[in-house]
Amino acid sequence: MNPYEVLGVSENADEETIKRAYRDLVKKYHPDNYKDNPLANLANEKLQQVNEAYDIITKQRQNGSSYGGGSSNQYSGSSNSQYAYIRNLIQQRKLAEADAELNRINTQNAEWHYLKGCVCIGRGWHFDGINHLQAAVNLDPSNMEYRNMLNSVSNRANTFNTTGNNRGYSSSDACSCCGNLLCADCCCEMMGGDLIPCC
Repeated sequence: MNPYEVLGVSENADEETIKRAYRDLVKKYHPDNYKDNPLANLANEKLQQVNEAYDIITKQRQNGSSYGGGSSNQYSGSSNSQYAYIRNLIQQRKLAEADAELNRINTQNAEWHYLKGCVCIGRGWHFDGINHLQAAVNLDPSNMEYRNMLNSVSNRANTFNTTGNNRGYSSSDACSCCGNLLCADCCCEMMGGDLIPCC
């Protein structure tokens, strides 16, 4: 469906008109308006359509393209609405569903890596998340959304590492870890305990 038709605006509408239409429809179909209402499910579907349509229009205008009734070149192998749907799942914290949807898409372009990175970060898989975000930035260096997310996540990781090191927690190697365990085992055995039982 034409995203402009979903929002009820012309394809020539300016940004302010599109934003206004979007806000009005979000207010109209907001779940708070349909509590204990038999139309709640229908309103939720409409709200998802509105969000997807707005995301599609926003992306197309950022890329300088217009609606062509299908998937744009940037999203070859998947349609804009698929990515809008996945973004919606991520916003709802339905990360497993979002991940499953991403795994169904064949082409791993910048948007795919960005969304995969967001899912990984949301699930606590920071290393994988940063790798996917970096891939998104590498594939589309001019996209500030991708770059800002990568910077934000990287800064948080650096802050965590710095704070840990300042408090005496260092990222020591495996040998140091083993040495510390052996020391602790010796201390335990001297006091009658056994941290690492011998076979």
